[in-house]
Amino acid sequence: MRCFVAVELPSLMREEIGRLQSRIATNGLRLVRPELVHVTIKFLGDVPQEKVGAVAEALGRIKADPFPVRVLGMGAFPERAVRVVWLGLTGNFQELYLKVEQALKPLGFSPEARGFSPHVTLGRVARPDAEMNRRLGDKIADFSALDLGSFTVDRFYLKKSTLTSGGPIYEDLAEFPL
Repeated sequence: MRCFVAVELPSLMREEIGRLQSRIATNGLRLVRPELVHVTIKFLGDVPQEKVGAVAEALGRIKADPFPVRVLGMGAFPERAVRVVWLGLTGNFQELYLKVEQALKPLGFSPEARGFSPHVTLGRVARPDAEMNRRLGDKIADFSALDLGSFTVDRFYLKKSTLTSGGPIYEDLAEFPL
């Protein structure tokens, strides 16, 4: 099953993100449904059913303290041919990320080659081009100093992702309090 490790955002923050998405909507930008918005700590890919228990057990041994997070600024990956529009996050995500990587490495999950950049994906561009980059660049510039407020990360999740023609369906497989 397709799995990932994530942090959820509070429902009020997701509602605010939904209002923000309506302001940046543009043809060619597929917006993430607000109820699906999350922070991916590690994408695991296809995990055999018999290995999911071991993954949950390893994640359950992680010890970390809750930490405050602020949702600040908007940006894009990559800048030249935008594929993803995101919101930035401050907070101690790096510690949680490193502990997740360390916990899962013995189970055969390779560390992320690109490192970790905490963000919330707002939308994806299927076919980047110069016109799309210009339109999105203008919108992103308007919201570069955006501050959506703060929340406390006090848990993380192992999630299952089922891809459907109507978009992904996420299911919590395990919850891990900090």
